Amino acid sequence: MRLLKKNAVFRADGFPLAVMRAMRQAAVTTHAHQFSELVIVSKGAGVHGTGQESLPVSAGDVFVIGGKRSHEYRDTDGLVITNILFDPDLLAMPESDLRTLPGYQALFKVEPVWRARGAFRNRLKLSFRALTRAEELTGKLERELKDRAPGFRFMALAAFMELVGFLSRCYERIEPGTAGDALRVGKAIGYLERNYANSATLDDVASAVHLSKRHLLRVFKQATGQSPGAYRLRVRIARGAELLRGGEVNVTEAALAAGFEDSNYFSRQFRRLMGVSPLVYRRRSMAERTRKIF
Repeated sequence: MRLLKKNAVFRADGFPLAVMRAMRQAAVTTHAHQFSELVIVSKGAGVHGTGQESLPVSAGDVFVIGGKRSHEYRDTDGLVITNILFDPDLLAMPESDLRTLPGYQALFKVEPVWRARGAFRNRLKLSFRALTRAEELTGKLERELKDRAPGFRFMALAAFMELVGFLSRCYERIEPGTAGDALRVGKAIGYLERNYANSATLDDVASAVHLSKRHLLRVFKQATGQSPGAYRLRVRIARGAELLRGGEVNVTEAALAAGFEDSNYFSRQFRRLMGVSPLVYRRRSMAERTRKIF
């Protein structure tokens, strides 16, 4: 199987974003890549396969292929697609607010996992108006990446984030019966991201996304590999780590702000998930920040 490497699509300066347009996409045999791919179908039709599933694609379809996931195109007929190639590990988008968007979770996190398992047969379908707007935003991104004028990294990242936010909001407007469980899981994740510090129960989450507890537990674990409770714990620890990196709060204050009533329990869970104690983590973060300043 052919593997497309990062250096084949990203420029020598290493900026992990690129736009590739196929004005008449021919059939493409099974391949994978070392980066993720956001696909927007503008015209025509064809069949997209992942090895686990084959689905027809046509104008307005939007989907994400995760890194190293194999896929192919066949039976193409005037198919016009735009591929936005990105490395999420290197791009370093400020995701704290983005992670609260159910549509972002569904499109960029849940769908790629389920598609790789052949357990997902839905995708975002843009209206003509929304597709036109998505193409405008893609054009803005493409111009920044082509010109590479001073400050292009900032401007290109901003354009990409605007596109991601727009598509995420479009996903949230899908009829529930069309989006299936992907959007409901996205809503559950968004709920936990927003309400990590309070005492929300599994009943609260299930009620918010209109699923039974049993069904929520099953589909949530399929999408994330963990239970809603374990996911919230990781969100709390991540928030605590963020506060400690700032250096303006102590361990007890970080624990309380992250939703822990017991700072000792916070410390135990922090060490388990982060590999070091909160105090050591804070000291190392402050030392690293000092080195960067000087």
